[in-house]
Amino acid sequence: MDIGVFIPINNNGWIISAASPQYMPSFDLNRRVVEKAEAYGFEFALSMIKLHGFGGKTEFWDHGLESFTLMSALAAVTKRIRLYASTAVLTLPPAMVARMAATIDDVSGGRFGVNIVSGWHKVEYTQMGLWPGDQHFGKRYDYSTEYVRVMQDLWSEGHSDFKGEFFQMDACKLSPRPKKGIPLVAAGQSDRGMEFAATYCDFNFALGEGVNEPTKAASVPARMLEHAKKAGRDVGSYMLYMVIADETDAKALAKWDAYNAGADKEALAHLLGHAAADTAPSETSMAAAISRSPSPINFNMGTIVGSYATCAKLLDEAATMPGVKGLMLTFDDFIKGMDDFGTRIQPLMACRSHVKMAA
Repeated sequence: MDIGVFIPINNNGWIISAASPQYMPSFDLNRRVVEKAEAYGFEFALSMIKLHGFGGKTEFWDHGLESFTLMSALAAVTKRIRLYASTAVLTLPPAMVARMAATIDDVSGGRFGVNIVSGWHKVEYTQMGLWPGDQHFGKRYDYSTEYVRVMQDLWSEGHSDFKGEFFQMDACKLSPRPKKGIPLVAAGQSDRGMEFAATYCDFNFALGEGVNEPTKAASVPARMLEHAKKAGRDVGSYMLYMVIADETDAKALAKWDAYNAGADKEALAHLLGHAAADTAPSETSMAAAISRSPSPINFNMGTIVGSYATCAKLLDEAATMPGVKGLMLTFDDFIKGMDDFGTRIQPLMACRSHVKMAA
């Protein structure tokens, strides 16, 4: 069972609350998180790309780094862990992303992959004049499909003459090519998104659900398995959970209650308003998942709250869901959370019994 960390590339991590730890993103913070992940035997680290925040008194996600440049720097200071950067497909041409990925793959010695972000948060793109119109909501995976095909041509053959609805290559070249394939991941929550991931990606990231209900989201990796079966490929799910741990269940739950009580309502209203702007949502899309709760202070991701032993037990349960090949974790306090996980939680997890800490 792979374990990864969803690194804090934007301010305040993934809790939209004035009562949770407040911090700005920086290379130093993310370097410390990823170095700890490597030392504790994590298999991967992923950085998202968010280009517009939600405001409010916490200025949630108003401050963020750029994914590829950050991961290139992290590639130079790590040795083993796999690193994924995210491309927002409306912002960067696929031929440039293919070259950037080949470069970082060389820097890392073959440890680099790309996360495909099809785009649901419209204001990220309208602010730069890059929004192609609301028809993109319904065509985003068609667009992403062509995007990936251009990159895969360049990585595998070193040239592309792809002609499609959105991209037309004219003897496009890439050299040097990566020594081996660049793995691709996506975060398709809808059936169309999962179909895309099953056809073109190596893994699909998906939201866990509920608080201390680790298998509540079992239908999600099960749907991914069905799409992978139809595509004739082995594509599993990496499930996303937030871990809030302390010495006792009571102490951890008290923190979670305080975070909810301190919810940044203005930022949440902005988030919910933009999720509702998706004109082509399905019941299982990211926008729908965000909109289901009146107070999604952590985007309604699966949340594990409790003592170190409780967290270990619940994460082991999450790992048993059919189709799950890995867990991607976030924390309320990333530095303390990484150390607590590495020294107090992971040693109790049956699915991680093979891991020997490097430090």
